[in-house]
Amino acid sequence: MKIARFEFNLFGENTYILWDPETLDAAIVDPGMQTSDEEKVLADFITSNGLHPVHLINTHLHLDHTLGDTFVSSTYGLDLEAAAPDDFLGKDRVAQARLFHLDFANLAPLTIGKELHAGDTIKIGEGELKVIAVPGHTPGSIALYCAKDRFVLTGDALFRGSIGRTDLPGGNGDELRRSIRANLLTLPADTTVLPGHGPSTSVAMERSNPWV
Repeated sequence: MKIARFEFNLFGENTYILWDPETLDAAIVDPGMQTSDEEKVLADFITSNGLHPVHLINTHLHLDHTLGDTFVSSTYGLDLEAAAPDDFLGKDRVAQARLFHLDFANLAPLTIGKELHAGDTIKIGEGELKVIAVPGHTPGSIALYCAKDRFVLTGDALFRGSIGRTDLPGGNGDELRRSIRANLLTLPADTTVLPGHGPSTSVAMERSNPWV
């Protein structure tokens, strides 16, 4: 599977496009586009590469990871795929914005069209992603693991040398550390970690992460 990363919005959020180079089927993960210019960057990339989006996936439903969800859903006719415990976050993104003193009054509520669960397999052409539960940053945080190509998208659970914040509604620090140790650091050491913010890392490197 091929991967493209884009950094969007005032939070510097990583949006990913994953695609099968044979079928050109693609998944858009955590679309964070805040402006029409950012929407154009994503759409132009999809068009110029002849991609066919078949999945809209969120690792969690925090505001910065969902700013582009409505655009992707309406443009490509996709239902949101995410874990049900984060439903309350998607339902009131305006309240999330207020926590950061932001005026995003026009943000529509999000409805999960397909609930994802630990162990689910998501097909992207001939490629596969396995859903891994990593609650703690949010109750429904998930990671997306590709065993064949040895990468995992960790959302805001695990970063290079750090972990996600747990002081927002639904966060739990002890649960997050348990999730990381049990479900992410047990992946093969050479697995590339693609986080929701900042640069990539590896499972091997993060086994010495001081926050875990």
